[in-house]
Amino acid sequence: MKTPIIQFGTSRFLQAHIDLFIHESIKNKNAAGYITVVQTTNDIKRANRLKNLSKGYIVHIKGYKNKVVINEKKQITSILRGLSTSFDWIDIENIFVTEVKFVFSNTGDNGFKINKIDSKNEFDQLKSFPGKLLDLLYARYIKNNQPLTIFPLELIKNNGNELKKIIINLAQIRNLQNSFIIWLKDEIIWINSLVDRIVSEAIEPAGAIAEPYALWAVESQPKLVMPCIHDCISVVSNLESYERLKLHILNLGHTILADIWKKQNRSVNETVYEILNDNRVYNYLNKIYFDEILPTFTSAGLQNEAINYIETTLERLKNPFLKHRLKDIAQNHQEKVFRRIQSFLIWSDSLESHTNFNELKRIVF
Repeated sequence: MKTPIIQFGTSRFLQAHIDLFIHESIKNKNAAGYITVVQTTNDIKRANRLKNLSKGYIVHIKGYKNKVVINEKKQITSILRGLSTSFDWIDIENIFVTEVKFVFSNTGDNGFKINKIDSKNEFDQLKSFPGKLLDLLYARYIKNNQPLTIFPLELIKNNGNELKKIIINLAQIRNLQNSFIIWLKDEIIWINSLVDRIVSEAIEPAGAIAEPYALWAVESQPKLVMPCIHDCISVVSNLESYERLKLHILNLGHTILADIWKKQNRSVNETVYEILNDNRVYNYLNKIYFDEILPTFTSAGLQNEAINYIETTLERLKNPFLKHRLKDIAQNHQEKVFRRIQSFLIWSDSLESHTNFNELKRIVF
């Protein structure tokens, strides 16, 4: 059986998000087909996960949705095969050249970071994800020349545009022919999108525990063809409002809680649900949302959207079924403070909302 979808990354997030969407769409006959998953690193733990993905795995959905408890287990069977760039490069290249129509990636915070080895034309396992992707795209251009649609799912603003720039720049560094670069620009469809779902725990050897809420917002463009139809997918004209809501409400809220957890030296295994059971913390976060965050969204013409998203976010954060540990959220804390809080202050200043950011400035400065 052929796989029109290839996915770079084995994360529990992907298992509970796009792989689940494809699974349910296949059942409803609304998907392009099955998935080949590719591991791009040498991580042994992920290699064991890779072996088990194609056997089928459980996603356990737990939490509240519109104040109703959801508790259901789904057996996911959308992944046909799992391959590794360390051992299966020839097979991966053949599948990429002959079968694939859609490409997904979610390769972590540093997934788009390139290295010196990427300038080599021949394959090398030490290449970055963009370096390996360029190898595959060039092989397809030489042997097949058919268009592709690429959906980066990394949490990077304008992720499709950014990956396109990186790939074209690498192609120029390698002095690949100009006709190939034109093909990358004209025939490869690079899609900006945003993903949103809290996936708190892995199930070993494969599977995940996740909240009921899920979103995949995809920015429309003339040549866009979706790999599936699903209720959690929204094709939109512009992603900015979705990005602002997620970054400056959900993600910002996580960072505020992590800041409290760090400064108060709270329990090492404390979860988001547990810290919000402290009424002082809950009221503090709620006050920031409505006194310091909401006025800026109102200035941007997004008041109703922000109120709805705040209410949904508080329901999501107070999910008693997820072990969403603050020690995990607190990783790379200062970088997250800049991306989620300080960038919000800069955005608010540009809108001239004239709000007093007493608590947010205390966190940043």
